[in-house]
Amino acid sequence: MGREVDSGRRHELAGRLEAVRKRIDAACVAAGRTPGEVALLAVTKTVSPADVATLLDLGLTEFGENRVQEAEAKVASVAALRPGCSPGWHLVGSLQRNKARSVVRWAHSVESVDSLRLAEALDTAVRREQETGGRADSLPVLLQYSVDGDPERGGVPREGLGELAERVASCAGLQLTGLMAVAPLGADPDAAFADVAAAATWLRERFPQARTLSAGMSGDLEAAIRHGSDVVRVGTALVGERRITSE
Repeated sequence: MGREVDSGRRHELAGRLEAVRKRIDAACVAAGRTPGEVALLAVTKTVSPADVATLLDLGLTEFGENRVQEAEAKVASVAALRPGCSPGWHLVGSLQRNKARSVVRWAHSVESVDSLRLAEALDTAVRREQETGGRADSLPVLLQYSVDGDPERGGVPREGLGELAERVASCAGLQLTGLMAVAPLGADPDAAFADVAAAATWLRERFPQARTLSAGMSGDLEAAIRHGSDVVRVGTALVGERRITSE
């Protein structure tokens, strides 16, 4: 866990990062947007702490994790490998309510809030941590929007978005900062992200603080950027194929 990567892996990661950044910049230009206005969130599930430390050396600062138990260990390991660095850690995967308190101890944001009960659990956890000194600030959250309403993939459908946003905005421990979405498997990316963009616009009109749209991954980031994504979550294109693990 504490080892550094070898020179070959460092070179591979540097090349992959350069290629991803070029893709993002090219997509911005093609969409009539300014290169650099779309942020890169490196998704590092199943990736070693040494790889994350190398990505830090290469200039990345924001990392997304899907699994709570893996993330907790990784946060500590990366801190040991790179003392003094303060990467931003973001939970981008589904979250069980009983793990809310452990998440708020390390997460800079949670991008996968998709139910009233989860919002309430996170709010309670944040306020408890604030009372005990475990956390000083409130927790930025994004609402996970479901394009197709598939409960297996998480997310709140359009008809539930307003109620969830109202609840999050009323929570003292949470900050409503925007929307996150994943294009459904097999769907046309442009059609999916057009729907996501409409939902994001709807949300911003009612909650002006919800400015961020996190959408697009390794295979569809260009389409997401065309439709206004502010953050793309890239894993495979950045770190290569990863082994499958379960929490």
